[in-house]
Amino acid sequence: MTAYFADFAWLPHGWAANTRIEVSAECTFDVVDEDADGQGASRIGRFVLPGMPNLHSHAFQRAMAGLAERQTNPEDSFWTWRETMYAFASRIGPDDLRAIAAQLYVEMLKAGYTQVCEFHYLHHQPDGKPYADAAAMSLALIEAARETGIGLTLLPTLYMSGGFDGRPLSERQRRFGHDLDGYLRLLEKLRKMEDSTLRIGVALHSLRAVPEEAMRAVLASGVVDSAPIHIHVAEQIGEVQDCLSLRNARPVEWLLDHAPVDPRWCLVHATHMTDEETRRLAETGAVAGLCPTTEANLGDGLFPLKDYLQAGGTLGIGSDSHISVSPVEELRWLEYGQRLSTRHRNIAVSESSNSVGETLWAESVFGGAQAAGMEIGVIEGGDPVAPHAAPRADLVVLDDTSVLLAARNIDAVLDTLLFAGNTNLVRDVMVNGAWAVRDFHHHDEQRIAARYRETVQRLGK
Repeated sequence: MTAYFADFAWLPHGWAANTRIEVSAECTFDVVDEDADGQGASRIGRFVLPGMPNLHSHAFQRAMAGLAERQTNPEDSFWTWRETMYAFASRIGPDDLRAIAAQLYVEMLKAGYTQVCEFHYLHHQPDGKPYADAAAMSLALIEAARETGIGLTLLPTLYMSGGFDGRPLSERQRRFGHDLDGYLRLLEKLRKMEDSTLRIGVALHSLRAVPEEAMRAVLASGVVDSAPIHIHVAEQIGEVQDCLSLRNARPVEWLLDHAPVDPRWCLVHATHMTDEETRRLAETGAVAGLCPTTEANLGDGLFPLKDYLQAGGTLGIGSDSHISVSPVEELRWLEYGQRLSTRHRNIAVSESSNSVGETLWAESVFGGAQAAGMEIGVIEGGDPVAPHAAPRADLVVLDDTSVLLAARNIDAVLDTLLFAGNTNLVRDVMVNGAWAVRDFHHHDEQRIAARYRETVQRLGK
């Protein structure tokens, strides 16, 4: 057991003063006591938070951030951006993916993310033929997570068709594709590797890419059982229109009518919903996976946040295409988008708190942990009756020497974190009981950055 002491720690009920945090030999929270003394414990900081889960990532896209910001068509949209992404993806092999992902995961850790849900569809060689090891690209992501120390929920993605009409995959989509048996074999192989920092889940790329029969077969398979299930849905108006045309229903409406959507599910984006869809999705307990910086970058639209929160909906955040790798910026722009739309301030609040910062942080940590399918995202002691259910020891320590936190009482800390400048306030980060970041530095960041530079320079030639 290792004991730590925080002047203030964010517990399930909010800030608690003089908190003693004991981490077990199994790297879980053993005992968490508030109003305690620090005797025999190492003081780690003034303000301590649970780690933030990142519920949606396409790691390879980190290396193309900034390369799609020149107009190629007066009607540039998600669909023209997608062609640029396809061209970039065609150059990447397993070693490249590991180098890019490791750099990204270092950046995530330094920003306060301690778990990432990797929505992974870059499976095969560019011509669609499997690598000698069909799991090579998945293993590259697992290796990147392990060398950096971040927790990983790997979501191998089923991608079978090029549209709602069932058209074959295009030449640029072939490396994404699986038949049903090959996909289930991949899941079976990867699930044998699960441990305290690795969870294997299921991703259905989208309703346009997974036929109804295939979706039902995956959900009925024994491989899925209690695994988290993620899907892109209703991101673009064009997707909504195609679904209406060919399935006579909107995407979220169709999914809720034809799939057993429950708290295991994460509906990524869900941008374009009616009031009825918003209410129904909230009632399922599923997570709305929101990626505000990517959704803004791609011109997707704005999620109906206020109505969803008022309906009791669960949400989390992801950095998706990684044009930003910061939970602060995701949450800030989640709120700012609503302010611009409604021309009012302080939208994301709850019955229990009128603080936007506290509401967004608490909601996103909870929803992100649910989407990751891991016992994370909370600082609380384990249950002595069921010790296996104790939360993993993940912590984020803020820089209490920063001028941004000067003269701030405890009620203003999370609002200041989200809405006061662009200085990174994350000083130290623990994942699974081990310090991955100390004094703003990852222990292996120089080597990982050097490898990343060499990789992207080679890919750019």
